[in-house]
Amino acid sequence: MVKLNNGGFEDIVIAINPAVAEDNKIVNNIKDMIKEASAYLFSATEQRFYFKSVKVVIPLTWAAKPEYDRVTIESYDKADVIVAKPYLKYGDDPYTLQYGGCGKQGRYIHFTPNFLTNDSLHAVYGSRGRVFVHEWAHLRWGVFDEYNNDAPFYTTGIKQAEATRCSAGVTGQYIFPISPGKTRKCKVESRTQLYEAGCQFIPDKTQTAQASIMYMQSLSSVTQFCNESNHNMKATNMQNKLCNYRSTWEVITNSSDFDNSAPITVPPPDPTISLLQAQDRVLCLVLDVSGSMASSNRITRLKQAAEIFLLQIIEAGSWVGIVTFNHVAQIESDLRLISNDSVRQTLTALLPTTANGGTTICAGVRTGFQVILKKYPNTKGCEIVLLTDGEDGGISYCFDEVRNSGSIIHTIALGPNAAKDLETLANMTGGLKFSATDSLDSNGLIDAFSGISSESGNISQRSIQLESKSHSVGSGRWFDGTVTIDKTVGNDTFFVVTWNTSIYPPGILLIDPKGKKYTHNNFVIDNTNVRTARLNISGTAEVGDWEYSFQNTHSTEQIISITVTSRPASVSVPPVLVKPYMNQDTNKYPNAMVIYAEISQGFLPVIGANVTAIVEDEKGKTEELELYDYGSGADILMYDGIYSRYFTSFTQNGRYNLKVRVQGKDKNVRLVRRQSQALYIPGFVENGVIKMNSPRPEATEDEIQANLGSFSRVASGGSFVVSGVPSNPTDVFPPCQITDLEVELAADDDEFLLSWTAPGNDYDVGQAERYEIKMSENPLELRDASFDSATSVNTTGLTVEVAGVKQSFQYKSENLTKENGSSIYFAIRAIDGSNNAGKPSNAARAVVVFSTLPATPTSSTGTSTLLSTAISPNNTTTAHTTSSAISPNNTTTAHTTSSAISPNNTTTAHTTSSAISPNNTTTAHTTSSNVKPTGANDPEISVINDTTKIVIIVCASVIIICVIVSITICVVHKRRNRSPQTGM
Repeated sequence: MVKLNNGGFEDIVIAINPAVAEDNKIVNNIKDMIKEASAYLFSATEQRFYFKSVKVVIPLTWAAKPEYDRVTIESYDKADVIVAKPYLKYGDDPYTLQYGGCGKQGRYIHFTPNFLTNDSLHAVYGSRGRVFVHEWAHLRWGVFDEYNNDAPFYTTGIKQAEATRCSAGVTGQYIFPISPGKTRKCKVESRTQLYEAGCQFIPDKTQTAQASIMYMQSLSSVTQFCNESNHNMKATNMQNKLCNYRSTWEVITNSSDFDNSAPITVPPPDPTISLLQAQDRVLCLVLDVSGSMASSNRITRLKQAAEIFLLQIIEAGSWVGIVTFNHVAQIESDLRLISNDSVRQTLTALLPTTANGGTTICAGVRTGFQVILKKYPNTKGCEIVLLTDGEDGGISYCFDEVRNSGSIIHTIALGPNAAKDLETLANMTGGLKFSATDSLDSNGLIDAFSGISSESGNISQRSIQLESKSHSVGSGRWFDGTVTIDKTVGNDTFFVVTWNTSIYPPGILLIDPKGKKYTHNNFVIDNTNVRTARLNISGTAEVGDWEYSFQNTHSTEQIISITVTSRPASVSVPPVLVKPYMNQDTNKYPNAMVIYAEISQGFLPVIGANVTAIVEDEKGKTEELELYDYGSGADILMYDGIYSRYFTSFTQNGRYNLKVRVQGKDKNVRLVRRQSQALYIPGFVENGVIKMNSPRPEATEDEIQANLGSFSRVASGGSFVVSGVPSNPTDVFPPCQITDLEVELAADDDEFLLSWTAPGNDYDVGQAERYEIKMSENPLELRDASFDSATSVNTTGLTVEVAGVKQSFQYKSENLTKENGSSIYFAIRAIDGSNNAGKPSNAARAVVVFSTLPATPTSSTGTSTLLSTAISPNNTTTAHTTSSAISPNNTTTAHTTSSAISPNNTTTAHTTSSAISPNNTTTAHTTSSNVKPTGANDPEISVINDTTKIVIIVCASVIIICVIVSITICVVHKRRNRSPQTGM
C-alpha cells in the first residue's frame, strides 16, 4: 500500500514478471526512471510531491544476489507497476489500467521489458521518467488522457479543425503521409468538417507551451498539467468526458493527497530503491476445529474444500503445513514440499474430521508461525490461510505480532458468527478476505479456497476454476449442465462432485466433446466418508463442451455440487483470466457498491462475454446481476474488458461474498486492443523540416484472435462488509449518472437528436420516473451546483425506459438562432419516483458550421452543416433514429416510438429507444449541431456573420456586372458580323 509522507510517496512496488528473462539493464533503468520521475513530478506539482521509496520485486526465476532482500507482503499481483511482456509481439505502449472513473485510483501501470531497455523508444514516447509521471497521474489521481486516438480532431468552424490536445497552444503541422518520406497537407472533409482519416498532427519540436503532461509529456517545454487557465474544453478527449470538463490539475488539487500536503521549500532527496526477491511459496493452513464447527456440517465441508485446495489449487514446488486450533493449537503437519501427488494425498489425510472446544484464534496464528520458523529464519513473505467460524474477543492481542511478522494472512469467515475483527488480520498484511455461509447452494467454501492461488505472476502453474455450481436435487431427479474447456486450459483438469446427505454417491454421467462417457466408476470416491467423488483427466482435456448429469439416488432431497478446475495448456499461450474487484472492502449504507470483473487474455481485453455477479449475504440470500461493458452507468469505458455494475441490494449488516460467472461463446467474444495507452508520437517538426518516426507497429486481427474461443470461468471476488443498513429501508438510492449522452442535429430540419443509455430507479436497476435536460454555451454551467439554473429543454413526449435501454429524444425549437462556429452543450439527469435525482450527465457538445455556398440551385442564402461532438471512447457512435432491441445474436426487435408537439407549437419531440445486449458489438456515430439560445451574443461570431453578408453582396454584384458585360460584348460582336446582303 502506497503511503504519502510529507509529500513523499513511499513503498511503491514495481514487480517483474517471472517470464521476463534476467536482464540487469531493466533494474538499472528502473532506478534511473524513478530518479528522473521524482524531480519531474516535484516540479509539475508545484513542489508538493516526489517519490521517496520504491521496492523492486525481482522474480524467483532470476539468480539470487546478496543485495536482494526477501519480499514480505509485496507481490506481483498487487504491485503498483508491473514489468511484463506484451501478449503480442507488437505492443510496447505503456498504459495504466483504470476502471473507477474520474478521481479514482487505477489498478496498475504496465511497462514492457523492451520499453525499459530500448532507448530508441524515447523518440516516440519521451524519456522514461516523464512517461512514468504521466502514468502515475492516471494511477494515483484518476485523471485521463488529453488526446484521443479514436477522435484525433475536433471542429471549430467551417473548414477549421484542431488536434485533440491540451493545451491548444501546442503548435505543429497537419500532414497526410503519401509514401515513405512524402507527405501533403491534410484536407478537411465537408461532411464532418474534420481532417480526413489518416491525417496526422506533427508537433513542433520546439514549443513555448508548458502544458500538458497528460497530452504530450515528451515535449521538452512541457512541465505542467493543464489547469483552469489553459484547459482545452473543446477537445474530444476522455479527460473532458469523464471529468466533466475539469482540467487535470483541478482533479489533482481536489484529491486527498493535495489536502494532506503542502509545498516543500527544499529540494527533495533522491528516491530510495530497494531490491526484493520473490521466494518459493510457503503456506500454512490454520483451521478452526472448535465445537461450533460441528454444526451445519461445517467440519465436513471444511475437509471437502481444503482437500480441493491441497489436491488441485496449491502449486507444485510450494511448501505446505497444517495447524488446527480450538482453545489450544496443534501442529498436524510440518512444512512439506508439494513435489508429487503422494505428498498431496498425505496432507489431505491429516485434515480434521472432528470438532470440539473453544476458539482462540491467536493460538492458531502463533502456531502457524512456529511451523514456518522450523524451516525458515523468519516469516517474511510466508502465507497463512486462517479459517474460523467462531467469536473471539482476544483476536486483537496478536495484532502487533502479525503486523511485525512480514507474513500474509488470508482469512475465511465461515458462518454468520465469525470474529468481526478477522478481516483486520488480512488488511494489515495484504491478504485476501473471503466469507462463506452455511448455505450449501452457493458452494462458497470451495470457492474461497479455490481463490487462494499464488500471486507470483506465474500463471502457467495457476489453477483456474471453470465451474462451481450447487443445486438442491429432489429424490430421483437430475442436475444437468455444461462446462466449456477452451484451448488455453486443459492440463491437470479435475471434476469434483460433492453431496451432503447420502453415504452413497449420486448417479454420475460425464460426456466429453467427442462423446466419451465417464460414470461414477471412473471417479475416485473418498473413503473417509466426506461425500466427494473426483475425476482427474489424464493428459490435456478435450477442447469443447463437457456435459454433466447427476441423479440424486437418495430417498430425500439433497444438495449436489460440481467444481471443475484446470491449469493452462501451454506456457506460451496465456489463459483467459477473470479478476473480480469491488470499489471498496467496507461500505456504509446508503452508499452503493460497484462490482467489476476484468476479463483478459495476456493483457488484451476480452469483450462480448456474458458476465454474472452473485452476491450472497451472511444468511445465504443471493442476488444475481449481469455486469456490462457498455461504457454507461458504473462502466466508464465501452469494450475495455472491464464489466461493471452498481450493487444496492443490501439486506442486512455484516459480510457479503462475491462470485463471478463468465461464459464466452466463440461467435460473440473477441479480443481487442487497449484503448488507453501512452501517445505514440508520429514525428516532429524541427526547423521547419518534418522528421517522421517509424510507424507504430500493429498486430493483425488474425494474430489477436488466434487463441480465443468459447470458454467458462468462475472466480471468487472475496468479501466486503456493510454497516448502517436500516431494518426498514426506504427509497434512498437515486438513478445513476448518465455517462454516454450524445447529441446530433439534422441539417435539413434543425431537429436535435439526443441519445443515451437509460439509468434505473436505484442506480442502474429498475426504471426512473422522468428526465431533466439542460443546455448551455458553457459546459461548466451543467455541473451539479449550477445545473438547475441552466436553460431547460422542453421534454414533452419524452418517456423513460428501463435501465440499460438505449434511448433517443428528438425535438425542434423555433426560438433558437444559429451562429457559425458556435458551441452548445447538453446535459441530462434522471429523477425517480421518490424525487431522488441522479447526477447531471456528461455534457455533450454540438458545433454549428455554415457553408458559404448554396447547396442547391433553389437556395441563395447558403446551407449549414451542423455537427456535434459527444465525447466518447471511440467517437464512432451512430445516432438511433429508429427503435431497436439488439440481442446477443444481433437480431432486432421493434420498440415503441412516440412523438408529441408542445402546446406552444414551438417544439416538436420524438423519442426512440433500443435495448442493447452485452454482446452487441455494433458501434455508434454521433454528429450533431449546436444552436445558441435566442439573444446569446458572441462578438466573434457576429463579426463572422457581418463579413459573410458583405462577401455575399460583393459576389452578387460582381456576378451581375459580369453578366451585363458579357451581354454587351455579345451584342457588339454580333453587329460587327452582320451579312451585307441580309443585314443579319
